Amino acid sequence: MTSAADATSTAKSALSAELAAMPLALMLVESRSTSMLRQRAAQLLQDQLGLASAECLYIDGSGRWLGRDGDEGQFDCSDFNHPYAHVIRSGKALTLSVADARTRLDDATFQQQVAALGAGSYLHIRPLRAADKGREWLGVMVLVGTQSRLRSLTEDPGMVAFDALLCRVWARLAREQGERQRSRLLQDSLAKLNDGARRQALADQLADDLLGQSSAMQALRRHVVRAAETNLAVLLQGETGTGKDRVARAIHQLSGRSKGPFMAINCAAIPEALLESELFGHAKGAFSGADQAREGLISQADGGTLFLDEIGDMPLALQAKLLRVLESGRYRPLGASEERCANLRLVAATHQPLREQIREQRFRADLYYRLGQFPLELPPLCERRDDIATLAQSFIRDFCEREGRDEMGITPAALRLLYRRDYPGNVRELKNVIDYACAMTPQGADIDAYLLPGEQSDQASSASEVTEDAGFALPDDIDDLRQALRDVESAIIRQRLRRFGGNRAQVAESLGLPKRTLAHKCQLLELDTK
Repeated sequence: MTSAADATSTAKSALSAELAAMPLALMLVESRSTSMLRQRAAQLLQDQLGLASAECLYIDGSGRWLGRDGDEGQFDCSDFNHPYAHVIRSGKALTLSVADARTRLDDATFQQQVAALGAGSYLHIRPLRAADKGREWLGVMVLVGTQSRLRSLTEDPGMVAFDALLCRVWARLAREQGERQRSRLLQDSLAKLNDGARRQALADQLADDLLGQSSAMQALRRHVVRAAETNLAVLLQGETGTGKDRVARAIHQLSGRSKGPFMAINCAAIPEALLESELFGHAKGAFSGADQAREGLISQADGGTLFLDEIGDMPLALQAKLLRVLESGRYRPLGASEERCANLRLVAATHQPLREQIREQRFRADLYYRLGQFPLELPPLCERRDDIATLAQSFIRDFCEREGRDEMGITPAALRLLYRRDYPGNVRELKNVIDYACAMTPQGADIDAYLLPGEQSDQASSASEVTEDAGFALPDDIDDLRQALRDVESAIIRQRLRRFGGNRAQVAESLGLPKRTLAHKCQLLELDTK
């Protein structure tokens, strides 16, 4: 009886020993996220095996970087200056001493990681990969301890089983999280499809900053709203003077980063030697004259939007550094020993044909495609002539407010001339034309055609065609006498208006006309709106 009881007791003890690890396994299985799983697994290994430390690193969604939970440090999976890349590429575990790692491996982030470890310690790095058909890479496990302790784990069945359980739970959680994320994205997409009214309201709000009711401008405002809803890099392309800076600000103000800073720089206006410092900042003593550290625009734009105007003029060396910021969110100020992180949204603009610059090897193709995640083409003024009157009235109001002038209008004749003009400088040129005409218009009067810059010479040449001897050299092809007489009369009155600075009383006196008669002729000849 005693022998049977002892056997039963021994069997129960063996079973109890086998089941002792179940609570630990349950702790892993009950993890609610991959980050919680990694932290629990590392803590279990460190506590149960008496290791100096344990950690699980994960491969990010791009498959290019190894990340650490709770740390901004990253490891490039293709950079063999740290041992994690070797493990991932070979798929085999690796054991090396900390002393060897410090002398043979040259990676700043890795060296920082092992700096606090004892020189007599060893690193044991194990690859972690899903066991299903996909065999997707999950990350690596890093164990730190004595050489004898780590050597015993290399082929230990318990460790192999632990790896398998960890990878199964990790892969399941990752897929569940992916499914939940895709479900949320689908719900968001459906909500956005039914959100046309809200988008249209936002586009209508933009009409105060992006003026014009032409079809081209209405389409542009809708695209701006769409761009603002994303975190994609935006590339604004269009001729000089089309308002790319206004569009960039509108994207920022409608985006989720509107409460963050909006930093802008014109790459063509900064000397090449200073542009890198302006963007990336510099450490104290980085170069001659750098008496103190300075934050660059990338740092200042953290949490907001960085607008790079005339990106086509950026030097090639800086283009490579900017590309790294866009891809990894990391940068290094001039003269600094450590990298920094920046969370910003980039909007770039150019009037240059970047594709031609790529063919001429003056612009990087990879940067072009990274910048152009959301391309926007701004229409020139010649494609939206219907907006000229609206723009002109707005510029007139701005001028009067800025200069403290009384309100003024613009005559139909002046508007007709504005419609017929060419605008190689686009909206900026139209604004300059209006500002000049406002400055030349007498107090209390409206902008007239003869006050528009460049029109006097055209009018003088047309008047010379109908002047002969002391005033009238008549063309040979007159077939409408009344119209010819009106043209001569209009040319004379315009000339006198210019001579007397628009003072109609002096013009009437010089021509021997009553002021009322002159006012009537100006109205008939569309020289004013009165």
